[in-house]
Amino acid sequence: MPVVVSLRQVQQLLSVMAAKEVTVGEGQDSGVEVRIIGDPIGKGLFATRNYKSGDVIFEERPLVSCQFLWNAAYGYLACDFCMRPLETAEENAGRLAQDSQLSLPYPECCDTRRDTVVECPHCDASYCSRECRESAWNQYHRTLCLRTFQPDPTHPLVMLQEAWKQMHYPPETACIMLLARILATVRQAEDREGATALFLQFCHRTVNEEEEIAHKLLGAEFQNQLEALRALMEKSLWAPEVQHWLTPEGFRSLVALVGTNGQGIGTSPLSRWVRNCDSLNLPPHERQITDTLIETIYQQLEKEAGGFLNNEGSGLYPLQSSCNHSCAPNAMPTFPYNNFHLAMTAVRDITSGDEICVSYLDECNLGRSRHSRIAILRENYLFTCRCAKCEEQTGDPDVTSEEEMDDEAEEEDEAEEDDE
Repeated sequence: MPVVVSLRQVQQLLSVMAAKEVTVGEGQDSGVEVRIIGDPIGKGLFATRNYKSGDVIFEERPLVSCQFLWNAAYGYLACDFCMRPLETAEENAGRLAQDSQLSLPYPECCDTRRDTVVECPHCDASYCSRECRESAWNQYHRTLCLRTFQPDPTHPLVMLQEAWKQMHYPPETACIMLLARILATVRQAEDREGATALFLQFCHRTVNEEEEIAHKLLGAEFQNQLEALRALMEKSLWAPEVQHWLTPEGFRSLVALVGTNGQGIGTSPLSRWVRNCDSLNLPPHERQITDTLIETIYQQLEKEAGGFLNNEGSGLYPLQSSCNHSCAPNAMPTFPYNNFHLAMTAVRDITSGDEICVSYLDECNLGRSRHSRIAILRENYLFTCRCAKCEEQTGDPDVTSEEEMDDEAEEEDEAEEDDE
């Protein structure tokens, strides 16, 4: 069974990181341990037992998470705490395909529970359950709640979100409200110093001085925008316990913390419906009809929505953030419960003592040239990748992403001509 890491265990783990080697779990082999590797890498996560490809290595919930702002604005309905979908699969598919008449069979395969959905009594935030509503209120929402069902456009938090949306168009990779929820979490914590220390354990450097790399969100061209965001955040959430993060340099470090450590989260009622349909024991003819329907739906979605099919957001996961990058990863984060609950899954066999590495790049960028991969990692994560795959490809031509995309476009044009 995979280890399920509680927040208390994470706090214990991070509070004693200086001990060089820490196991997650109390009096048992949890299957993983965090080790300090040293500069410039910092820490890493290592296996303490063998795993087969497909095994779940560990599971954890984020310290804080948030749906992307444009994703929410475009009508992707998700729980404001755990990001579980609030639409049914049929509603989701019909909206994305722009087909209000679309009907899905096997409604029992849809996981969405509309009867448990609740709203904050003071604003328009929606939750999949009373438990999520209570958790959000107790962690950060008491501070962030606008206490109105018609948001005031002059409220600093509303202005903060609108300013971010004008600076960060889809495809989204971060959200300013994740920073706000960090500050609100600290403000509402019983142990504010402990909560602050918990977030500061994440890597939050703004530059890599050894390699002279600065995070792309902190470049000179963004200085005025960052100052505008900082001023709005300060106006919204200033308090003595978070004032260090609201100075110009403190705010830069907070942006770097989220930009470097944020793990993407994706949930979808339709994909869960499809997976559950795949598990049905159907007669061959009915299975063929169902598979054809699913294929047709996805073709419609590709035409109307492109690649934007999921509820999307990001979160901060202590153990996941301890995993270093490799362009040939041996593990990947998955979300099997259709909410923010992460399961780290082995994608190939792992031997006890091996470092558990994930890819910080999406599947598309992972397939690009070594030169392009390194460029993306340098501007987003402040390091030059020296994984085994990159070392093997040292002699490859320095092809840029633009050149690769041009080559792909030419190949597609040639394929279309051949079809004609």
